[in-house]
Amino acid sequence: MDYPPLELKVWGKYACFTRPEMKTERVSYPAMTPSAARGVLEAVFWKPEFCWRILEIWVLKEVRFTSILRNELNQKASEPGALNMLRHNTGYFAEDDRTQRHSLILQDVAYLIKADIAVKPGVPEDPAKFRDQFRRRVNRGQSYHRPYLGCREFAASFCHPIGDEYPLPITEELGWMLFDLKFQHDKLGKGISAQPLFFQANLENGILKVPQDKYEEVQ
Repeated sequence: MDYPPLELKVWGKYACFTRPEMKTERVSYPAMTPSAARGVLEAVFWKPEFCWRILEIWVLKEVRFTSILRNELNQKASEPGALNMLRHNTGYFAEDDRTQRHSLILQDVAYLIKADIAVKPGVPEDPAKFRDQFRRRVNRGQSYHRPYLGCREFAASFCHPIGDEYPLPITEELGWMLFDLKFQHDKLGKGISAQPLFFQANLENGILKVPQDKYEEVQ
């Protein structure tokens, strides 16, 4: 990129970036994932002409875990399920589908996201146009919807960094982390499937560096 990275500071009371290997109970990574960081940036500013590329995620506060108990639903909403209920004239009762699950989440978090705007092929606009729009929206505190930290109930606040942000001196192997989803048509051409892409994540002195070659696989 010809421009320096854009930066956004985000923080919140709670966060949960769920590890994919945990099936029943939610267990969070100790750091924000690239897909969650992209979700925060897209909540603040998104256009179909470009996509966000996450470069680095800085952990600004001490990693603190806490356990909570939440009511969740066993079944996921799906089009086939809805059509089946219509076909058999049956309803869905959430109270009959609830279950209680423990979640190991993060408490009192703050991160610094460094990212670039990658203009899509065929778009004539200069990235500087979108970068300026992003800065203005952050200055005004504008967003298309409230950003969240992993789960929608964990709302996030955001602002431009003021210059005194430093990553914590934490070095840790985080294991396999979800990078993003690659959407592609199935072999029969009847639908679109989502293929998860992972990478070996590591915190080095409080900084999670995102491998940029992964973005070529998503396109």
